[in-house]
Amino acid sequence: MRTAVSSAWHTLNRPSRYFSIGFLTIGGFIAGVVFWGGFNTALEATNTEAFCISCHEMQANPYQELKPTIHYTNRSGVRATCPDCHVPHEWTNKIARKMEASKEVWGAVFGTINTREKYLAKRKTLAQREWTRLKANDSLECRNCHDFEYMDFTRQSKRAEQSHSTILASGEMTCIDCHKGIAHELPDMRGIDLGAPNSDTR
Repeated sequence: MRTAVSSAWHTLNRPSRYFSIGFLTIGGFIAGVVFWGGFNTALEATNTEAFCISCHEMQANPYQELKPTIHYTNRSGVRATCPDCHVPHEWTNKIARKMEASKEVWGAVFGTINTREKYLAKRKTLAQREWTRLKANDSLECRNCHDFEYMDFTRQSKRAEQSHSTILASGEMTCIDCHKGIAHELPDMRGIDLGAPNSDTR
């Protein structure tokens, strides 16, 4: 056994002594393709609504709050899923978000919000963390579907038209400043700066 391990180690330590450069190049390329394919497959599997709501706390709380909203069902039949709003589409931003979200696995393992009572107690903290993230990235996930350049202001309410054509266009504010309760119930908003004097959370 020891001899086999030692022999394998010597082969791995200096593979060019035992295999041709062509074999190693082709083998390395194939291994790279397999690794990259496996990595991306696993990444995309964790980027689906089915994966997001596989946890009891997500299924029972935020997912149920999403169902009555226009992002879940509407006349156009276009539905936003959990990753559409919580995971950026661009690869580098997506990886950064996945790394940030790894602490949610820790929370799931230790039952941080595994009951309705715990979830409600943490709702304000969770919401504020997400609002801060969206504020920092200029509501990137919102803009994946809602492009400011293609908004038809004439078909919006006077209030929305004024906000979108002036405040939003100025770059001083972003979508989440006014649309905090767009897909989930709001926490107790006492003491929270709504961002805009005419915040519309609907």
